[in-house]
Amino acid sequence: MAAGATPPLVFCTRCGAPQPYGAQFCPGCGNSAPGPTQGPTSVPPPYAGFWVRFGAYFLDSLIASTPFVLFAIGAAIAVPGLARGRGEPPVALFVGMLFFYFLIGAVVWLYYTLFESSARQATPGKMAFGLRVTDLSGNRISFGRANGRFFGKILSGMTFYIGFLMVGFTEKKQALHDMLAGTLVVKS
Repeated sequence: MAAGATPPLVFCTRCGAPQPYGAQFCPGCGNSAPGPTQGPTSVPPPYAGFWVRFGAYFLDSLIASTPFVLFAIGAAIAVPGLARGRGEPPVALFVGMLFFYFLIGAVVWLYYTLFESSARQATPGKMAFGLRVTDLSGNRISFGRANGRFFGKILSGMTFYIGFLMVGFTEKKQALHDMLAGTLVVKS
């Protein structure tokens, strides 16, 4: 192997989790991994398909939006006249709504980027469906790469959601934002 080259990955024959070449056991399931004399295997990681990813995204959307829905209901009850259109002048209401939307965006951004770059490599929705986000070599993604993946979703949506639908038609089941960020969503 050339100096500075990344060692090849092998995949567990039981769970399919990627691991460095020469690993003695799979950290995911404890199965004995191919040793250094066996070389890399041809078992690809089990990529997550469209519907399981959709289910994980739907669950994450519910989890991330619930605090804001509860806050909005509480604000409508607590601020007299807000629900009836009376009360605050339009400029103050506009500034408050702008701040609220900024807050929602910041929380959703941190929700996805912090969870996907964490040691678990998954949001709670992905964890519930047994998925995790990796780089193309099967490693944990950095916070920067998680940011690229998150903001790439804007482009996936701007293409009339074709960027998301690409999961069903690409070899490694990657959406447009996965291709842009160099990431994979695999089954754990």
